[in-house]
Amino acid sequence: MMRFATVSTPDGQLYGAVGDDGGFVALSPVFPQWASLRDVIAAGGLPDLARAAEGRAPTHRDFTYEIPVPDPEKILCVGVNFPDRNAEYKDGTTQPQYMSLFPRFARSFTGHDRPLIRPPENHTLDYEGEVAIVIGKGGRRIAAADAYDHIAAITLANEGTIRDWVRHAKFNVTQGKNWDNSGAIGPWLIPFTDAAQLDDARIVTRVNGEVRQDDTLSRMMFPIREEIAYISTFTTLVPGDIIITGTPTGAGARFDPPRYLVPGDVVEVEVGGIGTLRNTVEDEA
Repeated sequence: MMRFATVSTPDGQLYGAVGDDGGFVALSPVFPQWASLRDVIAAGGLPDLARAAEGRAPTHRDFTYEIPVPDPEKILCVGVNFPDRNAEYKDGTTQPQYMSLFPRFARSFTGHDRPLIRPPENHTLDYEGEVAIVIGKGGRRIAAADAYDHIAAITLANEGTIRDWVRHAKFNVTQGKNWDNSGAIGPWLIPFTDAAQLDDARIVTRVNGEVRQDDTLSRMMFPIREEIAYISTFTTLVPGDIIITGTPTGAGARFDPPRYLVPGDVVEVEVGGIGTLRNTVEDEA
């Protein structure tokens, strides 16, 4: 399984491959024509990176993970996309006709093995484990049947949320979803080559080793093919765009009493065939 990451090192920010032993193979010096993984994706260059990584020894063991695609043009999140999540709202509705969407800014996410930051203004920091897709081939009004042809790679997200702030207004959740470093994406990108990577995926989220979320993408009310088709109806998708596809039931806000994240907690989002995204929790300095 080839894993491509963006990392910070004593030599600066680099992209490359992560080996089975955890070492990092810098590939950005090999491809100076591509400044970032976003450029690699736009050029269809992930297969070139895979070939270049074969047989290379790690160049770095001292590095810090960043979000895999730096400065994506768009990060769009699908909300309330599992039947049990919809039932949590207790409003008597079954599956809605249209999916719920909201944007997130890149700086609201941090990388793997880095802390989620709880702000001093509000302590209702919650977790949401999700699969994220990265667009490789852009387009507008993409047919659902063709949607998978537009995916370059898949990764994981913890779509961390300040719950009280999503209730500040009547028609949006944006302010509760965009606190700096409140969520995470990573650790790496896995090239998308087979529909089974998504259709058979199972999401498990753990807090301090305790399973809080456990479900499969096949149960989503709006499958990923439909997400791409619907989103591309109103906006042009471009290479490097990220769609965060929906979280199962089991977030901390739904416990009685709520079980929000506190400093020292460890949150893990795991999907077979992708890996595990792990983050600690710290208060903002």
